[in-house]
Amino acid sequence: MNAPDADARPAGHLDKAEVVLAARNVSKSFGAVHALKAVNFDVHRGQVTTLFGENGAGKSTLMKILSGIQLPSSGELILDGQPIEIASTVEARDLGISIIHQELSLAPNMNVRDNIFMGREIMSSAGVNFAEEERQTRALMRELEEEIDPLTTVEDLRLGQQQIVEIARALSVNSRILIMDEPTSALSASEVEVLFKVINDLKAKGVSIVYISHHLEEALTITDHAVVLRDGEMTAQGPRAEINLEWIVRNMVGENFDLGNPPVGYELGAPALELKGLTVPAASGAGNAVNKLDLTVKAGEIVCIYGLMGAGRTETMECVAGRLHASEGQILLHGRDIGHLSIAGRIAAGLVLVPEDRQRDGLVQSMTVGRNLSLASIRDFTRGVFTNRRDEAEIVDRSIREVMVKTDGPGAPIGSLSGGNQQKVVIGKMLATRPSVILLDEPSRGIDVGAKAEVFRILADHARDGMAVVYSTSEVGECLAIAHRIIVMHRGRIAAQFTDDATKEAIMAASGESLVA
Repeated sequence: MNAPDADARPAGHLDKAEVVLAARNVSKSFGAVHALKAVNFDVHRGQVTTLFGENGAGKSTLMKILSGIQLPSSGELILDGQPIEIASTVEARDLGISIIHQELSLAPNMNVRDNIFMGREIMSSAGVNFAEEERQTRALMRELEEEIDPLTTVEDLRLGQQQIVEIARALSVNSRILIMDEPTSALSASEVEVLFKVINDLKAKGVSIVYISHHLEEALTITDHAVVLRDGEMTAQGPRAEINLEWIVRNMVGENFDLGNPPVGYELGAPALELKGLTVPAASGAGNAVNKLDLTVKAGEIVCIYGLMGAGRTETMECVAGRLHASEGQILLHGRDIGHLSIAGRIAAGLVLVPEDRQRDGLVQSMTVGRNLSLASIRDFTRGVFTNRRDEAEIVDRSIREVMVKTDGPGAPIGSLSGGNQQKVVIGKMLATRPSVILLDEPSRGIDVGAKAEVFRILADHARDGMAVVYSTSEVGECLAIAHRIIVMHRGRIAAQFTDDATKEAIMAASGESLVA
């Protein structure tokens, strides 16, 4: 079914459901950059309004305005029919508006309980009532069907569990309007199902949800209304019955395209990376995360590793890159055993990793775009304690062009970039070392469909030049994008391999996952 274009619907159109929060002609400028341009946006009572758009489209800026993090340059917010000004997140919370941020805002050195109640501790006559906070935390974890001990330190949790804690913190406030910015970016399929059940329960209680996601098909299963932003302007809106995937993509990027296809027209080379009997102990100390894994990747080959949370994908990647130690097995790079090398030694040998968590492991937040891009190639432009700034500038400029980073320049703060462009910086940083093998753990996490296509194009181009590419993903659609071969992992082992015969159903079945209608 083809939905009507945006220009067929007035920007201020209201559907029948009651509007509890509205943005009217909201604009936001940062110097000469116009992040939002006279946007009208409605939040409906007891319904999910999904906001779609590429990185840099203005989604996060609009959400920051609705949640009190930023003030608009012009325009107004209307809550329950009355104009309001939200000057802080505390004021927003007092009005019943909470936000789950795309980039986690947890204190890693604190436990789960203290993160959830930080800044709004439950007090008694004797001080903070830790017992009650712990009881409520356990109740939230049961609601989210996640067995997380409230006293566990956040930094000891895997990324998906940290995302659950972030969600639990927002739920604990009992908000009437809940903004979810990429809440499922690090969740497994089963965890997404639980979250969607929680969302439906909240809707039944009259809670309004604003939902942002780059998982387009996933978002369609939960949305009631959709709004699309492009370059700071609303390009389309409509109720669920009038929209589909093609409508979303067309209004986001202005054209139809897919994520690409496996590059063709060249012969694969000799084995570039070989894993022989690789075994990686589980972080818990009980059993192995990876069990006697055998895998060979040839020069010029693109291999996708798919699996649910706990399948061993990340542990495999991090062990090969030197971040985790193997208890058994060999890692061969062009026939050379590199198992004894440090991370830096493996990078120098030609093997690099783009980690899953770009904020924590891929970027230095205090550095500029240029310094982040050049960090892994520092040996190429330093001699002793001296730095050749011209050589560094050449590396940075080449990387910005190669991975098409949208930035004001090398001196821009890394935090000024959208999520997709930050991911390109991490990829560009590793490509600048001129590797022969690149590993990417969830390379499209938290980036939009346009940025995904650009990332996959970059990888395909390098594969044509002979680079071996191994990427992991929890999105089946990405398996079918550019991979020559798909490896499905389950409980630390290879459960299946696919080439030309891959289907979404077969991949998910091999992983132990069931299709959700």
